[in-house]
Amino acid sequence: MPTLSRVTSAATDPRLPGTTDRRPLPRRIAARIDALRGPLLRVALTPKGLLIGFGVVHGVYLLGLLPTIIAGQTQGDLPLYRLWAEQALLGYWPVIDMPWVYPAGALAPIMAAIGAGPHYYQLGWFVLTAAANLIAVLALTGNLRRRSGYLAAWFWLAVQILLAPVSMLRLEGFAAPLAIAGLAVLIRRPVIAGALLAAATWIKVWPAALAAAAVTIASTRLRIIAGGVAVSVVIAATVVVYGGGTNLFSFATIQGSRALQLEAPVASPWVWATVLGMPGAEIRQNYVLATREVVGPGAHVAGDIVGWLMPIAFAAVLVLLWRARRHAARLGRLTPAVEQRLIISGSFALTAALIVFNKVGSPQYMLWLAPIVAVGLAVDRRAWSRIAVWMAAVCLLTTLVFPVLYLPLIDANPVAAAVLLARNVMVCGLFAWSVVALWRAGTETVPVRGMVFAPARTVAAG
Repeated sequence: MPTLSRVTSAATDPRLPGTTDRRPLPRRIAARIDALRGPLLRVALTPKGLLIGFGVVHGVYLLGLLPTIIAGQTQGDLPLYRLWAEQALLGYWPVIDMPWVYPAGALAPIMAAIGAGPHYYQLGWFVLTAAANLIAVLALTGNLRRRSGYLAAWFWLAVQILLAPVSMLRLEGFAAPLAIAGLAVLIRRPVIAGALLAAATWIKVWPAALAAAAVTIASTRLRIIAGGVAVSVVIAATVVVYGGGTNLFSFATIQGSRALQLEAPVASPWVWATVLGMPGAEIRQNYVLATREVVGPGAHVAGDIVGWLMPIAFAAVLVLLWRARRHAARLGRLTPAVEQRLIISGSFALTAALIVFNKVGSPQYMLWLAPIVAVGLAVDRRAWSRIAVWMAAVCLLTTLVFPVLYLPLIDANPVAAAVLLARNVMVCGLFAWSVVALWRAGTETVPVRGMVFAPARTVAAG
């Protein structure tokens, strides 16, 4: 016969039906969540689950934007985009008729969003960005056939939430998905990849860093260049034919004289000088560029210094990348999979350099790094999982800075300044990690199981 203690324990065993669970409420909730995690993950890693997640993320966005859409208004940078589109419809085109802050390719999404009329510009922009994100998800998952890319796709969807509302209200909403698609097909379709990266670069300049990494590493660089040149020739020729040749590269010089933007990593000392009330330090409005900047002793010199450091850092990373390629070739390990991993690592380092050594620090800059992390997860989940967690934290802090704490920040609130400083430190840390990783990739002492040379399935694999 069972003893009394056994009968009592059986009566309170939560695993048995008809028993009473006497564990504390937090432990019961944790156990229930743990029990649901397995089935939820299994559903999430199916085409149906991923598409449901895609629909939920964009459905939440649509609900949030619905009052704006109904009122015929716009949010974020879209009021300016709509103004440019309306002026173009009246015959006064950016790039063609005036210098412009963006490359000429940015006109494509800006004009496409006004297709249903100015009143529905916000709706048009939402539909276009949702379609662009769908392209990114399909590229990461091989048209939903490659299960190894599902985590990467979920990461990209999470970034849309973590960087809300910036993620779908800026031009990065188009450049980033194109960059994802370009990196995803780089090994298998180099001409298409070159065309996609060029198209992304003609929307926002930063994908040029990805193209530079690809040309430095890939054995198929000539085909990548051919695809990029074809797209660039079409865009440049169109602008020249319509009379905008003198403004074709105006985006490269139009902001050259601006001061340090509030959120830029290099601006952190002057942000804290303002917080501490040091003489001469100030956060002020730039009405021409519609942004906040910092001024104070040495701020202008710091802006000049990072202006010089950015190309130096970019060139140094390219040297490290080429060194890593030569090392892999010397050891007989330069396979397409290794080329792809080096390109992703190099793309991250080059893009991070564009952010760290920049006197501008807009929140959408995190959408420069997140696409590379997403493709990294699809290529080698183990190598990029920790970086993805850090990147998610950076995105969250970025959204806390803007728009959540932005008004306190411009009033020199120390808590808001501390959040911004934490974000900037983490971004600099990610850049340092990427440089160290490339250095190790070109060093004889790196083991075969190192980050870059570990065996991995490529995104291009079926």
